[in-house]
Amino acid sequence: MGRTIVITAVVSLAAFSAASAKAISVYIGTYTGGGSGGIYRTTLDLHTGALAEPVLAAQTRNPSFVELHPSGKYLYAVSEGGGAGAVTAFAIDPTGDLKRLNEQPSGGAGPCHINVDHAGRNVLVANYGSGSASVIPIRPDGSLGSPTGFVQHTGSGPNPGRQKGPHAHSVNVSPDDRFAFVADLGIDRIVIYKLDVDAGTIVANDPPFASLAPGAGPRHFAFTPDGKYAYVINELNSTMTAFAYDSATGALAEVQTVPTLPAGFAGSSYCAEVRVHPSGRFLYGSNRGHDSIVVYRVDPAHGALTFVEHETAGIKTPRNFNIDPTGAFCLVANQDGDSVVVFRIDPQTGALEPTSHKISVGRPVCIRFR
Repeated sequence: MGRTIVITAVVSLAAFSAASAKAISVYIGTYTGGGSGGIYRTTLDLHTGALAEPVLAAQTRNPSFVELHPSGKYLYAVSEGGGAGAVTAFAIDPTGDLKRLNEQPSGGAGPCHINVDHAGRNVLVANYGSGSASVIPIRPDGSLGSPTGFVQHTGSGPNPGRQKGPHAHSVNVSPDDRFAFVADLGIDRIVIYKLDVDAGTIVANDPPFASLAPGAGPRHFAFTPDGKYAYVINELNSTMTAFAYDSATGALAEVQTVPTLPAGFAGSSYCAEVRVHPSGRFLYGSNRGHDSIVVYRVDPAHGALTFVEHETAGIKTPRNFNIDPTGAFCLVANQDGDSVVVFRIDPQTGALEPTSHKISVGRPVCIRFR
């Protein structure tokens, strides 16, 4: 099955058995062209892991990253490109298809990541090309208002090919909506902002950032469900950094940095996505080049990570992946494999077990559950 595994005993995940739920809707953002027309939808069977045949939910250009409103009624998508970017709002109709509501500028070039605050008041977007982030208010009907918040990063890093300037690669919101965290690959920082969801603004925090190793290239960021710890996956040096999170000040204190690749791997590889299991007990990251998902066990007392396995079966350029809310299945988007593959998650170890379930989607980038 193409995997190296270290097994450690942990407590059963009975609370995540999906006893009553039968299926969940899935939306897939893509790069258009080469077989893709926009945003696709499918359904995941929560008992078998089977995926329904994908359907084009909305035709739109390069909706590489999408995010759902907390109400489940609306979906927001970036339109990624080399120039000025945009964010599009969609309403979800009873069939699951998407009805375009409106579009607003992203505030910069190359928008690559999008999020919605937990109150459902604002869309936040990271602009990779220009190294900036924006806040766009959500109107009562789900459409987008004019942008109300904007921050521009400055600086550079030691990697001349990737870090000549700032490159905001993701934006995440604290569990209480008080802070926003922008992982900037170009300046090796998680930049921390105070977020005002009512005003739709972000301003510098004190402390203003958490630093990563020079040349690390922080990309995506995730909190544990209890909000005590956060993790960033570093694209350029293929590492995962664990932080302890101070919810009073927004500060991130580094706990540990571990490799995402096996010892001795000599090829080129670049990290992409990071996900915490709904139980908070396992952490996952994707490696493009090594073409694997790395799995760690999370120490609940300190947030430190212990390696579990590298899963490689059926994986090709895993740009993004996601874990269903019950914690039973992991769906991996193979950007260069034009497919989404399903793994069952071992409730005792967190390891990924390959299944026969797979669907064809052109250049998939992002997976979200509704």
